[in-house]
Amino acid sequence: MRSSVKRAIAVALMALWLASDATAADAPPAGMRIEIKDFMFAPMEFRTTVGVAVTWVNQDDEPHTIVSDTGLFRSGALDTGDEFTFRFDKPGTYHVFCSIHPQMKATIVVQ
Repeated sequence: MRSSVKRAIAVALMALWLASDATAADAPPAGMRIEIKDFMFAPMEFRTTVGVAVTWVNQDDEPHTIVSDTGLFRSGALDTGDEFTFRFDKPGTYHVFCSIHPQMKATIVVQ
């Protein structure tokens, strides 16, 4: 194989590697899924990192809401199979509850 062809292949491979590395660095962290089932959030407590999108999915036959105790976010009523997503962009400890069933509570620690 000629050196010019080898050089072109090497340049193309380097460009692909750099492009894939930049894409991975720019991608937001993977999301977290919380199930709502049997009138509970599962998990009820967890730790995550800044930038993670958390999705709550209602698996109960009753409607539920997702409400931040500081008023940062509030979902509408989620029927069976409905989802609500919020991206945590700042570190802190977040407490959430269902406004329809206030005994349902969860804690999210964002680092």
